[in-house]
Formats: sequence, structure tokens, C-alpha cells
Amino acid sequence: MMAIERRGVCLVLAAPSGAGKTAIAEALLASEPTLRRSISVTTRPPRAGEIDGDHYHFHSSESFERLVRENALLERAQVLGRHYYGTPRAPVEAALAMGLDMVFAIDWQGYRQLRAVLQSDVIGIFVLPPDLASLKTRLRARADDATEIARRMQLARSEISHWHEFDHVVVNADLAQAVEAVRAVLHAARSATSRQSGLKAFVDALT
Repeated sequence: MMAIERRGVCLVLAAPSGAGKTAIAEALLASEPTLRRSISVTTRPPRAGEIDGDHYHFHSSESFERLVRENALLERAQVLGRHYYGTPRAPVEAALAMGLDMVFAIDWQGYRQLRAVLQSDVIGIFVLPPDLASLKTRLRARADDATEIARRMQLARSEISHWHEFDHVVVNADLAQAVEAVRAVLHAARSATSRQSGLKAFVDALT
């Protein structure tokens, strides 16, 4: 069967910290051959085990500001009031043109910026926790400081208020089920008539 040429999809997973967007993205990357990870640039220092160019592109504040001036980022945001993160423009645009899909685990601000630039190439999914108690338990596994957990919970409530800006909402009560729900959205986006640039040629060959 002749493959139908298509343009790639930017699949954005946004969620409050601890809701599981990264776990969902990792599961999809392990099982979707044409899905690629968007590797962000960040001004925060590497954590133990992180590799520059694999987990993140680590930049100084000065280098990050230069990327902003050169319009080399599709989106950028300051996370938790500390370090800056952003999405490099060139690899995303190249992947879309080649019919490869990109998955992003970013916040609602990044989604809003990506949507403004790439428009119909972007499909947004907001991932919700099943309840706030579950979210707090997950955050406790990441930080044991009560003040920090309270701050992150307050931020989570603010982030959740933006759910209505997204194309789809998935509740992550069960990781496997959440992954399959997100996969269904990705596959539907791939088959959209407007995305299949080679569809007319394929149909013409049938008639």
C-alpha cells in the first residue's frame, strides 16, 4: 500500500506538576515509532543523571536570552518562579515537514504560545489528577518541605483553571488508561483530512 504523505502533529500535554504528563509522554514515545520528543532548553542546572542534548539543552541565562532575541524559540516560560524553559524552533519545524510527530510536556503558557505560532499543527491535551489528595501525595514524593508542597498545590490550582483552553482533557486516575486516551487523540489527529498532504494523489490513483 502506498504511504500517504502528511504533515506532523505537535501533541502538547499540559498539567499541574505531579499529574503525570511526563509519564504519559514517556509511554507514548516507547510505543509510537514516528513520535519524537521535543527537547527543551532551560537555564536550570542539570540534575543527577541528566545529559545535555538528551534530557534538556542546558543554557546560561545569557545564552537563553540570545535565543529569545534571535527568535529561535517557539515558546518560553518561567517555571515555579525560578528557571526559564523554552522550545527550540528549528527541530520542531523540520520534524513537522517530514511527517514526524512531536510530543511536548509543557505548561498552559507554552501551549498558548505554540498555538499562536503553529496554529492547526498543535493539538492540546490537559491532564488532570483524579483529585487533589492524589496530587498532594505525588508531590510529597518529590519534595518533603511542607512550604514547598503548599506552594506547588497553590500553583496547581491556578494551572487547572486553564483546562478549558485545550482541545481535550484526560483524567489520569489510571496511567495505562490515560496513555490510551492520549494515543487515541494522536491517531485521530494524524488522519485529519487537512493534515494528509498526499491524500489527493492517493485518491486520484484510485479513480
